[in-house]
Amino acid sequence: MIRTYLLTALTACLLLTGCGEKQSTDQTTAVNETADTTAVPAPPAPEWAKNATIYEINTRQFSAEGTFKAVEKQLPRLKEMGVDILWLMPIYPISQTNKKGTLGSPYAVADYKAINPDYGTAADLKALVNRAHALGMHVILDWVANHTGRDHVWTREHPDWYTLVNGRMIAPIDPKTGKPTDWTDVIDLNYDNPALRTGMIDAMQYWVREFDVDGYRCDVAGFVPVDFWAQLRPKLDSIKTVFMLSEWEDEPEQFKACFNMNYGWSMHTVMKAIAKGARKAPSIDSLREANQKRFPAWYYQMLFTQNHDENSWNGTLNESFGPAADAMIVLSSTLEGMPLVYNGMESKLDKRLAFFEKDSISWGTYEKAPFFKALLTLKHRNRALWNGLAGGKAQKITTDHDAAIYAFHRQRDNDRVTVVLNLSDKPQTFRLLGEGYEGMYTDVFDHQSLELRPYSSMTLQPWGYRVLTN
Repeated sequence: MIRTYLLTALTACLLLTGCGEKQSTDQTTAVNETADTTAVPAPPAPEWAKNATIYEINTRQFSAEGTFKAVEKQLPRLKEMGVDILWLMPIYPISQTNKKGTLGSPYAVADYKAINPDYGTAADLKALVNRAHALGMHVILDWVANHTGRDHVWTREHPDWYTLVNGRMIAPIDPKTGKPTDWTDVIDLNYDNPALRTGMIDAMQYWVREFDVDGYRCDVAGFVPVDFWAQLRPKLDSIKTVFMLSEWEDEPEQFKACFNMNYGWSMHTVMKAIAKGARKAPSIDSLREANQKRFPAWYYQMLFTQNHDENSWNGTLNESFGPAADAMIVLSSTLEGMPLVYNGMESKLDKRLAFFEKDSISWGTYEKAPFFKALLTLKHRNRALWNGLAGGKAQKITTDHDAAIYAFHRQRDNDRVTVVLNLSDKPQTFRLLGEGYEGMYTDVFDHQSLELRPYSSMTLQPWGYRVLTN
């Protein structure tokens, strides 16, 4: 049982020290390449998810005001750019006990059924959701099911819902390693208690029922038992079919239990390694093949170059990818998966946003918005790029420079996209080999026509790319 495991792990905890201030775990565990494909049917999914894109909003930093109303004002701009799903970082009151920094972590929740007054009122949130829906967009909330803040209302009302050691509530322990986290501002919930499960389901139903939100991004979902997610999903779908995103990668059973999409942490790690010259382009194929062996055929992942964890703790887009940044955004927007845009990227966000302090985004002129619009609009219109089985599988195009060039095409019915990237810091002149991609195309960026034939020759500058649609 989980409680028994945590009690055992606590012994190890006492022998170890915490590390850093990072508030969420990276999923960079090596892929198990020998695992069989999990042959399971897909959970319910809303129809609109089939070609959706996702955009993360840190309400605190999104504007100088840091409010829902300020977010709502920018919805038409985001719609125009091609955004479908708005993922709001935690909107709940922040626990004050053991608070980190001046304002605390949004992931240290003090009340699952309340709104952080700094962001606005319940009416403001409802107005934001209603406006998003009117524009054809959808809203998912960030949810922290593994732990709460140290002064959450449940600590007084339901202390038995927490993991207790010698009668004391404890910080979370990683269930896979038995090592303590450095999350000193939060305390672990006990999923061996059926009453806790009932309370958590009730809290998650509340926002769907009362605010008409469209689903959840679930923080450190691998710290929560898979059977809870299986218990939760039909309860949410009884209100309406929701969209569920797992911030986890190494638990294929989560797809069976609940989730429509998980994090592509491993792809993110591979892209960073290629950008830094530590890996070559064929590493992408190795990872894709491994994922196809461990996940169901319909799976897809959220692919990203930035998110709040990466930006705040590991580096800005430029720090992580340097001159390779645009090429990696193109890759993550056209390969199988749903592309994420982190708030500020469309204005070349080039600073690490403070996690526990007020640190507003400087929006400038949105100079990268046309770049993202081209990619996200293509995702909407070309069925080859749709998500999961609604889209086409990426088929590798071999070249005579495969160590540096990564090329593939995707097709669904009569829709086709061909993508060619130079994943190196040197110019490359090369030929496309094989077949299946031939035809007339238009480049989505320069709008020039181009015919591809077997043995077509092409030259790309360092980190250059072509995105071609028929």
